[in-house]
Amino acid sequence: MMISKKDILSTCNSGHFTELLRAVICPILVFSMVFLHACNSNQGIEGAWDFEIFFDEEPILGTLKLEKENDSIVGVIHSFLLGKIEFEDLRIANDELNANFEKFGMQFYLHGKFDNSEFNGTLVVDDDELIFTAIRQSFEPIIIDRSHIKYMLSDNDLQETELNIDHAGIIEELNEEALERGSRIYNANCVNCHGNPDMEGSLPNAAKFWKHTFKAGNDPFSMYQTITRGYGAMAPQLRLTPQEKYDVITYIREEYIRDENRDQYFKTTPGYLANLPKGTSRGPASEPYNPWSDQDYGNFFINTYELSDEETGPERYHSPGPTPFPDEDYLKNNFAYKGIAVRLDKGDGGVSAGKAWMIFDHDVMRIAGGWTGTGFIDWEGILLNDRHETYPRTVGKLHFETPVGPGWANPNTGSFDDSRYTARDGRKFGPLPKKWANYKGLYHHGDKIIFSYTVGSAEILEQLGMEEKDDQIVFTRTLNITPSSSNLKLKIASVANKVTITGSGARLSEEDGHVIMNVEKFKEARVKLFIADSEVKNFDLIVKGSPKPESLLKFTKGGPAHYPQVLESSIVRGSNDDLLAVDQLSPPFENPWQARMKLSGIDFMKDGNRAVACTTDGDIFLITGLTKGGNTLKWKRIGSGLFQPLGVKVLDEKIYVTCRDQLVLLRDLNGDEETDYYESFNNDHQVTDHFHEFAMGLQVDKEGNFYYAKSGRHAREALVPQHGTLIKVSKDGKKSEIIASGFRAANGVCLNPDGSFLVTDQQGYWNPMNRINWIDVGKENNFFGNMWGYNPPADSSDLAMEPPMVWVDMEFDRSPSELLWIDSEKWGPLNGGLLSFSYGYGKMQLVLHEEVNGQRQGGIVDMPQLQFYTGVMRGRFHPEDGNLYLCGMSAWSTSKNMRTGDLYRIRYTGNPVSVPLKLNAEEDGIQLSFASELDAEKVSNPENFEVQTWDIIRSSDYGSERYNTKILKIVKVEVSDDKKSVKLVLPDIKPIDVMTIAYKVMDLNGNLFQGKVQNTIHNLAGSRSKELAVLRQ
Repeated sequence: MMISKKDILSTCNSGHFTELLRAVICPILVFSMVFLHACNSNQGIEGAWDFEIFFDEEPILGTLKLEKENDSIVGVIHSFLLGKIEFEDLRIANDELNANFEKFGMQFYLHGKFDNSEFNGTLVVDDDELIFTAIRQSFEPIIIDRSHIKYMLSDNDLQETELNIDHAGIIEELNEEALERGSRIYNANCVNCHGNPDMEGSLPNAAKFWKHTFKAGNDPFSMYQTITRGYGAMAPQLRLTPQEKYDVITYIREEYIRDENRDQYFKTTPGYLANLPKGTSRGPASEPYNPWSDQDYGNFFINTYELSDEETGPERYHSPGPTPFPDEDYLKNNFAYKGIAVRLDKGDGGVSAGKAWMIFDHDVMRIAGGWTGTGFIDWEGILLNDRHETYPRTVGKLHFETPVGPGWANPNTGSFDDSRYTARDGRKFGPLPKKWANYKGLYHHGDKIIFSYTVGSAEILEQLGMEEKDDQIVFTRTLNITPSSSNLKLKIASVANKVTITGSGARLSEEDGHVIMNVEKFKEARVKLFIADSEVKNFDLIVKGSPKPESLLKFTKGGPAHYPQVLESSIVRGSNDDLLAVDQLSPPFENPWQARMKLSGIDFMKDGNRAVACTTDGDIFLITGLTKGGNTLKWKRIGSGLFQPLGVKVLDEKIYVTCRDQLVLLRDLNGDEETDYYESFNNDHQVTDHFHEFAMGLQVDKEGNFYYAKSGRHAREALVPQHGTLIKVSKDGKKSEIIASGFRAANGVCLNPDGSFLVTDQQGYWNPMNRINWIDVGKENNFFGNMWGYNPPADSSDLAMEPPMVWVDMEFDRSPSELLWIDSEKWGPLNGGLLSFSYGYGKMQLVLHEEVNGQRQGGIVDMPQLQFYTGVMRGRFHPEDGNLYLCGMSAWSTSKNMRTGDLYRIRYTGNPVSVPLKLNAEEDGIQLSFASELDAEKVSNPENFEVQTWDIIRSSDYGSERYNTKILKIVKVEVSDDKKSVKLVLPDIKPIDVMTIAYKVMDLNGNLFQGKVQNTIHNLAGSRSKELAVLRQ
């Protein structure tokens, strides 16, 4: 018989390695060898040896380490394809090795001879002989210079757990368990951005380990530094322990690099390990990290959910590449796109700690289903467990469900036929017509959640509940229905379920396989519905023991506070040494709800000492202590359970919140400052299951109209009209309209003084770079380039889109968020300027803008000495103290994740402004204007500047390379009469996608100003054309 590597692998399938084996990753081979007959020649075999076992397909590789122990030689062989093997009868004499062992139910015999730095032998199994060779590893020192690598974190930024790490010890002991752990880490986290050879990651420019060259080093310790400190677009992975980092490095090296990218596989040797930093610690022990499921969200939590039975539900399916990913067939999946999950059982910990739930889908006023179990949902989601291309799904037993579609029949026709918008994939999206049904909001009273909505002319209040007896659970729906001008029909559950009704004003019937509740017109109804799995025992007894349906009106007046706690945090005042001082107003990370405090929006109350902030996990906080000069802030949770809030606005002391499913108005009904009623101010926009379609920012114009941006689908074509748009909502909330389209991920909105807008967008497909867009309202074509947006123009060229004001290169920002006009006299010469916030790099930039021949253009420059602990999301200038308040968070696509969220106060110190305040592109060059008078003699040297340009290509590819890179010749530098401006005379200047201007100038007081502007030129302003012609000659 001929044995192959495949035969060995197919046998290696036991124990806790089974899951990895199925993925064709088998565990580590450990040969424990004891050489029983030591001799003088044994002195030459000690050390580490790289071995190969030759099969018919490819070799098995590993390391043999031989050490002297008393009078014997002990050896350990490491490989990542076999299990542990101990030699039973090992002999060594005259440099010859002989050993027998049993594995996989077969007898193996190894024989060979050492010859200086080589070992040659055979491994015999049955009648087959396999070549077994080994080469001694080198003790030559390997020292790797990493001083040129620009990591994000310095030594001072590292956590204490990174000190005194025994890197060599960890690397030497990496084994099959490390490989298995690394597989779990990679496939739960890293795969999102990096993907694998069969699936494109969500960031196509992220390293492809199986084919790319490593830019920051390919040895284990260099890879460790990249993971720990961050490099390029790779953020520091602060939550991983040292062992976990080396675990995932092991998986990357063995799964992707060793066979697929062999030139990049670094062999560790004693000489390499000996020169790693010395230490005695292995770091903290790994602990489960599931903050998304540990948080107390309150008794309801809004999200997009798929309802599925854990045992009988369909397998998850997401379309593979290439991009754009094709539409999945989800017609049979039970999605509640605007699902409000309600915990039914009593107890602490909120919805995530419950054991029974129902979901109300406020698009269609249906109960999507009810389920029981442990864990609530699987927490799959970009802002839950950080997973991409997915959505949360229920876990446990699904007791009943209703089909996706209207919960109530059309009151005019009595039909359940769904007339809503039909997407390309055949699914229906969006709310029902308001004359059919209209979701008004929910009341939160004690542990009760009361839904308020209309069907036709009927006003309905509904409460979800449960009855339990002897572990048998029956789901309940209590409804108060006012008289209607038409007959009403409600779809309850399948006829396979047990369903009954108590109360008055309604009766049950069956229609198309479902139990229907009927309410005659002009009749008031107060009923309780009981729904149970067909296997539930004592159903009638449980129903009989349940209280009668009660009036729900008493729960609409405001109830006791859910969150009476008032938490405190310290204000840490920043230094005034630089241009801008940063005061840390960090939130209370230690809180009763284990809230992550991922702050995503802020605005001020009429009392300027107070502000409100929202978080992506659904919380709203009232903050007190901003302006009274104290050293502490007080934080009160006043709302919870909302769907990914990413913007908040206070108008006439009313708090409005942008959520993924709706624009919410928070109502305090009894004066205790806590939300009693979450009013749905507007819920027009449509929501799909896609993870990327955030609703971001919130601004209000002088007439009281609201504006926010809606993201498109990542790596996919749009399904609904609102994907990738700027949306206007009327001041009464009754209507909305799209005023611009073609965005990929517009993170926030800036309202300009003239009524126009500024919106950023992110690099990606059809976006060669990040962009800052100036939007003039009323244009016939307000399309901004994303051809995978909804209903794009037929022409995909740049001529069919509105050009950006600025293309923003990844060097300057990987993910811009919102812009804000500086409106504060306290900011001196900066007042009136425009700021851009960086979510990607956690910094702030000044936008230098101009209008030439009707086209907006400009550039950006980093504000100096500003680095935040998080990505920056939103900012507002305080109308009283004149300072800038920023909030930020850490999640996908930011390199700043040292804290989950944070709040900052930025003060102008009065120190010299070291960045240019204006940028003008003219026919003969570039003019930069500063706040201070410059030293004309010192700045007039062209060597103080460098101007570089390049082109980019907009296409369906993710991002763009740099093309036609040039360094423009600066023939001279002219200083203006007021000595505040310099003109770089550039004979070869022309409109260009990207230009960078590095500058080093000095003012009359000897202050050195040094930085780099990155800009876009669409048009050149007229200047000295005759002189320009001479210069070009």
